[in-house]
This record gives sequence, C-alpha cells and structure tokens, in this order.
Amino acid sequence: MPYADSNGVKLYYVDTCGNTAGTDATPIIFVHEFAGDHRSWEPQVRYFSRSRRAIAYNARGYPPSDVPASVNDYSQEIVADDIACVLDHLDIARAHVVGLSMGGFATLHFGLRHSDRAVSLTVAGCGYGAEKKGREGFLADVETVASGYDNKGAAAVADTYALSGTRVQFQNKDPRGWAEFRDQLTEHSALGCAHTLRGYMATRPSLYDIEDQLKTVTVPTLVITGDEDEPCLEPDIYLKRTIPAAGLLVVPLSGHTVNLEEPEVFNTAVANFIARAEAGSWPRRDPRSFAGALIGEK
Repeated sequence: MPYADSNGVKLYYVDTCGNTAGTDATPIIFVHEFAGDHRSWEPQVRYFSRSRRAIAYNARGYPPSDVPASVNDYSQEIVADDIACVLDHLDIARAHVVGLSMGGFATLHFGLRHSDRAVSLTVAGCGYGAEKKGREGFLADVETVASGYDNKGAAAVADTYALSGTRVQFQNKDPRGWAEFRDQLTEHSALGCAHTLRGYMATRPSLYDIEDQLKTVTVPTLVITGDEDEPCLEPDIYLKRTIPAAGLLVVPLSGHTVNLEEPEVFNTAVANFIARAEAGSWPRRDPRSFAGALIGEK
C-alpha cells in the first residue's frame, strides 16, 4: 500500500490519473469528512482523473492510515499540515485542494498556513460548530459521539450518525449510495474517530474567531453547501462575505454529503472553478458590492 509520512504518522493515499497527458495539469487533492475516508471521493476521483492527477488520502486515525494513540496527535494545525506532507511525498509543489466538512476546515487552514501551495481551495460543508450561539451544544454533541465510539464501537455509532438531519437527504435521493456510505462508516477505527472528535473537532477555533486571518486569504476559493445543511448555511455565507476571493454555491434540496448526493453538480462546479483559477480569471470581490443599495453612484 502507498503511504506518505507525516512526522512519523503514515497516511494512506490513492493517486490516480487515467490520461497520461493529464500529468502536466495541476493535481487535485481531496480531503475527506469525519464520516468518510478516501472512498467518499470516488465520484470525483473518477471524473477528475480523466484529465489530471487526483489524489485522495485517509486522514490520521482512519485505517489503513496510522491511528496515533495520543489525542494530542490530532489538531487543526496537524491535520492541515498533513495535506502538505502528502503533497511533499508526491513531489507536488502546488495543487487544487478540495475538502468536505472536517476536510473543508483542513482545506481552509491549509490555505492559511500554506497559501503558496494552493492554486485553489474548494471548501464544502464547512461550518458545523462554528457559530457562537451553538458552540456549547456542538461540544456536547462531539463528546456524546466520542463516548459512543468508546463504549459501543464504530458500527453502533454508524447506525445513528448516518441518519442525522443532514444525512437523510442522501438516503432519500440514493438509498444504495447512502447504504454504502453507512457501511463504510462502520469500518472506521473507534479509537481514531474518538481522538479525531476530541483532539481536532472539539479544539478547532470558531471561524468567527479567525476573521482577520480569513480576510487575508487571496487564493481563489469556492464555498459549497447544501441548502438543507443547516449547521453550515450561515457559516458558509459568512465565509463568502469574509474571504476576498470567495464564491458561494448553494445546492438545492441537499444536505451535508453534497459531493455524493449531487456528484454531477459538484464536479461541474469544481471543474469550472479550477479552470478559472488556473486562467487567473477568478477575481476578488469588488468592494462596491457590499453597499447593498439599489442605485449606484455615478
């Protein structure tokens, strides 16, 4: 199995390019959500590997990647830097980075920590736990799920986690795809998931606490959210308003797993976005657009 080393932690990855001509194009690296792994990006890897290298990897704590025994080996900074380590291993200087949920946070922080290595950032489903008014509830939910992994195991947690209010949209649209997602969720490491929840998700800063940093992001950024992904809607609008070069795509009648629910919409949007980013035609927002007036100045 192929592994990249991240300061002693082995990260499993898949590196796919179906067309040798695509090796000259800027690669894409996909960063998965908490409830997923590299397999969650299969519709995207199949699509994008026709024209360029498409890399997907398992985060630390997700076998066959290593599962560090200490909760201290899981944090926002560490997870963001893991992306850079995978790119280093593959001798990739710059890439398009695409992340969902937990992976969306990692993608965003990669853009803050390694902006010179990102040609573009696609930040999807990013925002759960970010809002101040729901912070205590978020932390309580994190500990409840982590305790479930401790006491019941991954399979038991999967039965309820896969039926949350932002996952039922996937089940209703594509029962077979949802069942595959749920089955893959049962295979995760209980220890790795519990440590990810406590070490990474419970300690990551609120997006609203890093506003000054977000305002410095000049890398072309596409924010994607489902319109029924309630915990992420407001934070993603905030990201659109805060990041100077951010665009926002809201996918109708969709929940959290937007790349699996609507793969054609997701792939087309990301393909068009990265083409514009590569061409240098993805602009920063015109400050005049914040005025909100119906009549402009002459």
